[in-house]
Amino acid sequence: MVLTGLAASAHAEEAVVNLYSARHYATDEALYAGFTKATGIKVNRVDADDAGIIARLKAEGEASPADVILLVDAARLYRGEKDGLFKPVQSKALNSAIPENLRSQPAADGGISWFGLSTRARIIVYNKAKVQRDDVDTYEELADPKNKGKLCIRSGSHPYNLSLFGAVNEHLGPQKTEAWLKGMVANLARDPKGGDTDQIKAVASGECDIAVTNSYYLARLMRSSKPEDVAVANKVGAVFPNQQSWGTHVNIAGGAVARYAKHPENAVRFLEYLATPDAQNYFANGNNEWPAANGIHPENPALQAMTGGKPFKSENIPISAVGAHVGAVQQMLDRVGFK
Repeated sequence: MVLTGLAASAHAEEAVVNLYSARHYATDEALYAGFTKATGIKVNRVDADDAGIIARLKAEGEASPADVILLVDAARLYRGEKDGLFKPVQSKALNSAIPENLRSQPAADGGISWFGLSTRARIIVYNKAKVQRDDVDTYEELADPKNKGKLCIRSGSHPYNLSLFGAVNEHLGPQKTEAWLKGMVANLARDPKGGDTDQIKAVASGECDIAVTNSYYLARLMRSSKPEDVAVANKVGAVFPNQQSWGTHVNIAGGAVARYAKHPENAVRFLEYLATPDAQNYFANGNNEWPAANGIHPENPALQAMTGGKPFKSENIPISAVGAHVGAVQQMLDRVGFK
């Protein structure tokens, strides 16, 4: 079944939308309040991580109350689509706002299963006192012997890394990608552990010299009211890798209508609302993400500082291709001993 965005309803839906969200950001509360104020539709939210939401939808089946699903990783959105957990929708507003490479591949009837709503770059940070920027301005250099003993990174099996590795596999092919992963293991300063913020702090403290992080974690430190966070941010430089080749990898937070949505038209209205300029700018300023929608240029000071006030080149591969490679990448990680 395909839905038409904002289509006239054959019967009035209850003024509610049930949201399963992996976005655990307090700043999003204002977004939901804005939707309710604009439409009169109440948002009921259930929070869990991506994996928990996918598992819950599978367990609930047709009895699920979920109308809208928000996940924070392209590979998990791809997995949810392949597991039949989403209902494809047709929405002129969403198709116009969200670039083709940041949404699922269309079904045979043209329906789209999920849409990217915000983006975050997977960047490299480095200790400005120890590392030359030119030595870390590509992802490939993370595996270069010149950086032996310098790298900190979270678990290779974390969704943010799996998506990066899946993108590299799309660009380089499996043989070169596996060799690259093996080289990164050889360059580790410590076993993978902690989250992205921990990697940034390890670079600032000298435990390692380079690390991989999502851009918004660094932006949070830059905008923090805590002097110790700002001090960490000031010690590291940020690189948006591969500006001279395919561009920096970006992951997405995205949304879908649940397969068994009881309020499907409200669900489409909610997704369309999240693609409006006001909501897209809120993603940028509230959680230091970049808008996914076309033509939105946020004025977030941390994002501006990171990029020197200029747009950066991001990869333009279909984000769905990233998810398709995750299974193969996980096998590579096992073979090369990437924990």
